[in-house]
Amino acid sequence: MTLVAGVDTSTQSCKVVIRDAESGALVRHGTAPHPDGTSVDPSVWEAALERAVAAAGGWDDVAAISVAGQQHGMVCLDDRGTVVRDALLWNDLRSAPDAADLVGELPGGADAWARATGSVPVASFTVTKLRWLARVEPENARRTAAVCLPHDWLTWRLSGSGSPDDLATDRGDASGTGYWSPGENAYRPDLLELALGHAPAVPTVLTPNARAGTTPAGAVLGCGTGDNAGAALGLGAGPGDVVVSVGTSGVISAVSDTATADASGLVAGFADATGRFLPLACTLNAARVLDAAARMIGVDHDELSRLALSAPAGADGLVLVPYFEGERTPNEPDASAAIVGARLGNFTPAHLARAAVEGLLCGLADGLDALRACGVPVERVLLIGGGARSAAVQTLAPSILGLPVRVPPPGEYVADGAARQAAWALSGAAEPPAWRVGDTGASTVLEASSAPGIREAYAAARDHLLTRR
Repeated sequence: MTLVAGVDTSTQSCKVVIRDAESGALVRHGTAPHPDGTSVDPSVWEAALERAVAAAGGWDDVAAISVAGQQHGMVCLDDRGTVVRDALLWNDLRSAPDAADLVGELPGGADAWARATGSVPVASFTVTKLRWLARVEPENARRTAAVCLPHDWLTWRLSGSGSPDDLATDRGDASGTGYWSPGENAYRPDLLELALGHAPAVPTVLTPNARAGTTPAGAVLGCGTGDNAGAALGLGAGPGDVVVSVGTSGVISAVSDTATADASGLVAGFADATGRFLPLACTLNAARVLDAAARMIGVDHDELSRLALSAPAGADGLVLVPYFEGERTPNEPDASAAIVGARLGNFTPAHLARAAVEGLLCGLADGLDALRACGVPVERVLLIGGGARSAAVQTLAPSILGLPVRVPPPGEYVADGAARQAAWALSGAAEPPAWRVGDTGASTVLEASSAPGIREAYAAARDHLLTRR
């Protein structure tokens, strides 16, 4: 049996799955936590990977490895390959004013950015973090000889190379930087220089089935990818499928044969891990909305679901706009959450639980609307992530999203996609292995029904909140 390993170096933890390269069957797996925070020393990712590999029983018998990881993180290296400062993660929003500055400085503004990179810069993107570095830490900016993303850095460390010249990445992760064009398959060094003041070295963008080198032990290294592209690959998503991931953030991504360029900034025109495109909308507030509601009411998640499902649709007019961490869709990094329509008769634990679930799903539905507005085919939802395990989220999702929803069995789909990519790099075939782990007969299929008034009430509360800021 030939084995391959997939790694998911996410915001919260490192997951490793080891699968049979031929069938995709899971052989073993392991996990290890990452520290909290929005700025971390990259060495913690390497240490967590070592622990996750040990928990998986080691990988001396593995023939190929691929790493998928959280997008956008800024890892700066000097000319010797030493990390210059802690990496800023995707959810670090301190560069929000820098994003606005960059949009204004490029002639043509948001339209020009969308045409150049498929996306309009927001605080999550690497390009805005580089501008922040140049503005706030100019000495560290001058020391930065190369810049890469979390998965790029970890793949490079696995190779044993000490030279930043050997950094490699793929289209999927490069497309989230803000200085690479999915439509042109090329970096925009002028945008790098606009952000940082000079154009540092960047990873080589490899084709989806390419090898990024080998480990010192001889295992093949796949090029890796971003977490959302990895999940789509693990799920076997195709055109018309929308992957809705309810994790730390809410991610709404669709596999598409054509690139998008949304000047509104709501849809990021990313690439996928197969040579197609992955237009994506993201909400900053997803599973943690459930965490916050459960904490406020004083119940666990199972009881939160029971309470939510015991309340009427629309929660008798109680609406939660859940912008606890600011928001990215819409782009309102300084926004806060609001409870609207509270009365004595609807300010109960059950009503609040219902409003929390409905508010979370309405935010995701806004992301679906943004994809449709860009002409992206939206036919079916694949619902994944920790928050998707909520019975209330599953029950209410089809009616609020307005589409049939397939809920695959719980799994580590980002790591699974990386394992599939590792098998692809090992084979060198033109197409990825036929196996995929998410879109199986074991999935739960939920049909949509009408949910009159819920989204309208949410939209009114959302717009009222934003116009008052």
